Amino acid sequence: MVTSTVLTSLDKAKTQSYHFKAVVIAGMGFFTDAYDLFSISTVTRLMGRLYYYNPSTGKPGVLPANVNAAVVGVALCGTLGGQLFFGWAGDKFGRKKVYGITLMLMVLASIASGLSLGNTATGVMATLCFFRFWLGFGIGGDYPLSATIMSEYANKKHRGAFVAAVFAMQGVGILVAAAVSIIVSSIFDKAFKRPSFEVDPIRSTPPQADFVWRIVLMFGAIPAALTFYSRSKMPETARYTALVEQNAEKARRDMEKVLNQRFDPAAMAQDEKKEKPYGLFSKEFARRHGKELLGTTTTWFFLDIAFYSQNLFQKDVFTAVGWLPPAKTMSALEETFRVSRAQALIALVSTVPGYWFTVAFIDKIGRKPIQLMGFFFMTLFMFILTFDYYNLRGNPCANGKFCGGNHLAFIIMYAFTFFFSNFGPNTTTFIVPAELFPARLRSTCHGISSACGKAGAIIGAFGFLYASQSRHTPDAGYPKGIGIKNSLLVLAITNCLGFFFTFLIPETKGKSLEELSGENDQPNDEVPATHSKRIRDGDELNIASHV
Repeated sequence: MVTSTVLTSLDKAKTQSYHFKAVVIAGMGFFTDAYDLFSISTVTRLMGRLYYYNPSTGKPGVLPANVNAAVVGVALCGTLGGQLFFGWAGDKFGRKKVYGITLMLMVLASIASGLSLGNTATGVMATLCFFRFWLGFGIGGDYPLSATIMSEYANKKHRGAFVAAVFAMQGVGILVAAAVSIIVSSIFDKAFKRPSFEVDPIRSTPPQADFVWRIVLMFGAIPAALTFYSRSKMPETARYTALVEQNAEKARRDMEKVLNQRFDPAAMAQDEKKEKPYGLFSKEFARRHGKELLGTTTTWFFLDIAFYSQNLFQKDVFTAVGWLPPAKTMSALEETFRVSRAQALIALVSTVPGYWFTVAFIDKIGRKPIQLMGFFFMTLFMFILTFDYYNLRGNPCANGKFCGGNHLAFIIMYAFTFFFSNFGPNTTTFIVPAELFPARLRSTCHGISSACGKAGAIIGAFGFLYASQSRHTPDAGYPKGIGIKNSLLVLAITNCLGFFFTFLIPETKGKSLEELSGENDQPNDEVPATHSKRIRDGDELNIASHV
């Protein structure tokens, strides 16, 4: 065990400039993550018009079902792999050494995605998928490393808000992705003004539109590149240096730089007693943290199924409220503009506020109550949509619109599902795994938890895309499904499961990381370890003050 001087100072430190610097550096990585993952949805329709137009259909081109699934889903698959690999690497080689690699991988893959080449549509999509896989791989590494670094730098009073602020940059990234797409498509539309598809199918898609999706995707490299130098200069976290590398002197020097205070070297001597390390697959880990890991993995899994499937009825919502007219009434660039504008509006009124509500209240209310509240309301709104979907949406009528229904209530229900996912489990599932586990396994366990979430995302984004197809007239290229109402019912049940599995997770508000993880306790087969106090030889040790 190492002396608690530095770690106690970290826990009790007043909020300083280095806290905000760490939020910005880690947050810009997450901004890039969100931009890269969500920008693709603003340009997939444009790519369909460019590469898959078939004159015999009389309709604008769309990406075939399998191509659309590959273009969007390959990044999620890469993210899952990156979360597992870089989560392990962050514990094995140190947070700092691995952190810069993930960012550089994102920069290079973002640029390469925009440069995807090929003589055929298949060739372009194949190279795009290849580069987006590696883009996702880098994004995956950012999840465990950003969360772990921020939690290990933060003081315990505001740790939740700091880690939540890093994750909240995801909302900003989603908003900026839509904004960049709006700006680029508007510029090209003004320069190469074209008629709607129904007026002139060929001229409605100018060849120059091919640059639009490439510029939108490559823009994601800029914020990542701008923060690369700052990220490379961040010192290793004191907790990793002191607790994993067992180098108290180096931890002292690093923290003197960021805390702006001096530590007495004599007080940094290491204790002769050292905790016997236990591995991830040991009985000791299962006894101490098995239930918690089950809680963090399952809740993130259920959350991402619901979160990434909320686009199932996005087309109906946007059409019902008049944000998205029928495709044939628009040119290719106008459609890109309108899709991006609709996504920006949803992000602005529900997604982004949800993230920052969590930042404001997480250290007051606590992680567990916010997560329970979020799952509860997501379940409630999904049940309402399940049993009143068509009454809210209305029925198809002229010009591809929906007549009747209650469109204001429809958009509010849709917006609230996003708001309470972000002011709820979408944020807390990111924070809690970075707090519960020992320093030597913290990044790994966060990577496992987030990878389970991405497995849920893949199911939500694609399994439910197929499942939600009509039982009678599915979209072109899709098999018959169980219908939108039955899919929403399954999602409501999924949210309900997330609510109940949240009870596996302890509240972490106001406690030090060492108190939560039992970092320096000696394994004791006879006396179970608890997370608030350890009982040894009849004496109580408060880990908050004795690390």
